[in-house]
Amino acid sequence: MTGVRRTLRFRTEKGQAMAEMAFVLPVLLFLILGVIQFGIVFNNYMTLTDAVREGARTAAVSRHYADRVDRTKDKVRASAANLDTSDSKLKITVESTWEPGEDVTVQAEYPYEISLLGQIVQSGTLKSHTVERVE
Repeated sequence: MTGVRRTLRFRTEKGQAMAEMAFVLPVLLFLILGVIQFGIVFNNYMTLTDAVREGARTAAVSRHYADRVDRTKDKVRASAANLDTSDSKLKITVESTWEPGEDVTVQAEYPYEISLLGQIVQSGTLKSHTVERVE
């Protein structure tokens, strides 16, 4: 056996990382998109809560105005800057007797949807309310 040399070739694992990535990448993207969508909904909830708080504070000091309910709703809409503040989306209610020392309640509702790749996974309504004492 002169001159004949036999080499053993083992299969390489060069494509293994690419195959594993092809399996893991869709799951990872779903998780990242879900976290982003949840963050958007949570941001909307925090904005709604802050806007209702601002509206309640405005209502608490507006008992001498004839348009106190409209002033309160306008303040909520102005404070909810990154939300769609149209009447079809943002629903605001103001309840009070407007007597000094009595409570004024400001409530707001805003719809939300969590969608992943165009499919709606969860939808509902964000709700917030604040009670202040009329001054």
